[in-house]
Amino acid sequence: MLKNVAVLLVDEVNPFELGVLCEVFGLDRSEEGLPVQDFAVVSAGGPSLRTHAGFTISTPHGLERLEEADLVAVPAGGGYVEREFPEEVLEALRRAVARGARVLSVCSGAFVLGAAGLLDGRRCTTHWRHADELARRFPGACVEPDVLYVDDGPVITSAGTAAGIDAALHLVRQAHGPAVANAIARRMVVPPHRDGGQAQYIERPLPRNRCDTVGETLAWMEGNLGQEMTVEQLAAQTHMSPRTFARRFQQETGTTPYRWLLRQRVLLAQHLLETSDATVDTIAGRTGFGNAAALRHQFVRVLGTTPNTYRRTFRGPEGPDGLTEAA
Repeated sequence: MLKNVAVLLVDEVNPFELGVLCEVFGLDRSEEGLPVQDFAVVSAGGPSLRTHAGFTISTPHGLERLEEADLVAVPAGGGYVEREFPEEVLEALRRAVARGARVLSVCSGAFVLGAAGLLDGRRCTTHWRHADELARRFPGACVEPDVLYVDDGPVITSAGTAAGIDAALHLVRQAHGPAVANAIARRMVVPPHRDGGQAQYIERPLPRNRCDTVGETLAWMEGNLGQEMTVEQLAAQTHMSPRTFARRFQQETGTTPYRWLLRQRVLLAQHLLETSDATVDTIAGRTGFGNAAALRHQFVRVLGTTPNTYRRTFRGPEGPDGLTEAA
């Protein structure tokens, strides 16, 4: 369970990323029937430190507060990409992981975890602008530049600010179940998850179309995902040759018709797994995969998990009985 959360501040911390962590983990929502974490903001540089925005933050908690935390969260900060960090901070993070705590970084906070050696041999991410530098500075890390967040054992790393919300809600969902995560997301007016939410990683959605040439066809495809469709059929709708249609589609969406269709079908399957009691076979039919085996194959390939595992993650163990899934 996630009962005790500490946010570790280093000088020049970004206040917005700090605010994200306070919003998800630090607010008392017990009147709404939601669990309350024992929450503290911890300063690594004395009772007062500077933020990247120019003002100061004071906290009575020092690094010793990390010793009792189930989760230690590290927000982004100014110059984290290039700077060095106090050894006592890095050692406190190492001790936390060694005793079984989890650590979470938001954006450039990953550089603090990297300096502590916590990214070595692990998959991780950061903001796409800093991904190459993270890989250069910490060659032992396996940097995934195209994901929202990565959950690799005790270490969770996230990309930009919004991805920090995704990762934080992912941890709430793991600890307290989807109902609690969804309730917090509603209060924050954000989606409970974007494009999945698996323990391994979440890929970003494919780009939407920017032009009108295939726009109507895209809308039709999205509304008829359960139907069989070929490039030849889609091209006929736009009065183009299949070759011209495929080329225009690639130019305007950044991907091929097949990949776009596959991704939309997986997204619909995710939605149905979360919100309905339909069996995997039924969902496979409604999303155009035909049968549970085909859905499972594509789900594992795209998201790295099975439909039933995904449903348990987002619906909890109280999901419907008798779900069928091909081996």
